[in-house]
Amino acid sequence: MSNRLINVLVTVISIILGLLVGAIVMVFSGYNPAEGYLALWNGIFGDSYAIGETIRQISPYILAGLAVAFAFRTGLFNIGVEGQLMVGWFAAAYVGMAFELPKYIHIPFALIAAALAGAIWGLIPGILKAKLRVHEVIVTIMMNYVALHVVNALIKTISGGSYKTDHIKETASLRSEFLSNLTDHSTLHYGILIALGMVIVMWFILEKTKTGFELKSVGFNDNASQYAGMNVSKNIILSMVISGAFAGLGGAMEALGTFGNMSARGGFTGIGFDGIAVALLGANTPLGVIFGASLFGSLKYGANNMPNEANIPVEIVSIVIALIIFFVASGYIIRVGLKRLDKKKGAK
Repeated sequence: MSNRLINVLVTVISIILGLLVGAIVMVFSGYNPAEGYLALWNGIFGDSYAIGETIRQISPYILAGLAVAFAFRTGLFNIGVEGQLMVGWFAAAYVGMAFELPKYIHIPFALIAAALAGAIWGLIPGILKAKLRVHEVIVTIMMNYVALHVVNALIKTISGGSYKTDHIKETASLRSEFLSNLTDHSTLHYGILIALGMVIVMWFILEKTKTGFELKSVGFNDNASQYAGMNVSKNIILSMVISGAFAGLGGAMEALGTFGNMSARGGFTGIGFDGIAVALLGANTPLGVIFGASLFGSLKYGANNMPNEANIPVEIVSIVIALIIFFVASGYIIRVGLKRLDKKKGAK
């Protein structure tokens, strides 16, 4: 049994175990798990509107997952995806509302602004890690809070004291009448295509370029990479910049697609933190991130139907998600069991 197959099986078994234990939690909480999961299913696939909203929910999760996975594949742990996503959200919203441009220029301009904002927010911990060896986990966590309060202050400043920015211009919107009509007037937008495009970009960078080889090499062993003539500091900084750019684009999905503006917040969006779990569930691979984000996006949106159809609180889905993550994190046990089972089959 190959390692790739084992990784897939660990994820699938973890999801099944999470759903089973979640059902047990529902039973002990006095709820019917069959009704709960049926309501969850209907909330995800019940009609074209639900499908459209589910796909829309998946888009930022893919990009947040890519941001975490890219950093992890290059030996770094980017906990600052949430902050990078927020500054990207603000940059896209500002460009979208402040400029009058043709659509074919306005949308790319807003997306580039979001990616640059996220990249800059990733650059700071990257420099501190590369030059001063300050651990990126500590810096990126703190940068999340800085991003939250800086963005809130900027929103109030540019809006004249209001708690949200003006709505973006139509020329900057990722929504379309075609997708809206196709999904019964859902908020589905073309951001899903951008997110999938970034999956290809991450795969190409890591697997098909010299830069990607160096980034992974430095992540595996920076001393050996330096001995081989690679610039370790440059690659550490570049890794955090690219990771931040992915996160910033995740914010652009919300600014240009879902909401069309940005509101001052009392707390975090949660998307960036969920990106850690998405990357973990997807084994930090580009393709795996798609499946991880699809699961998270589906569960997050489908959970909204559970109180209406089955009278079950949405927090139950949070428990299920936490259980899935727990089993993925405990994947070593599952992995050992699968290898022993494979050896027994081989012996027979």
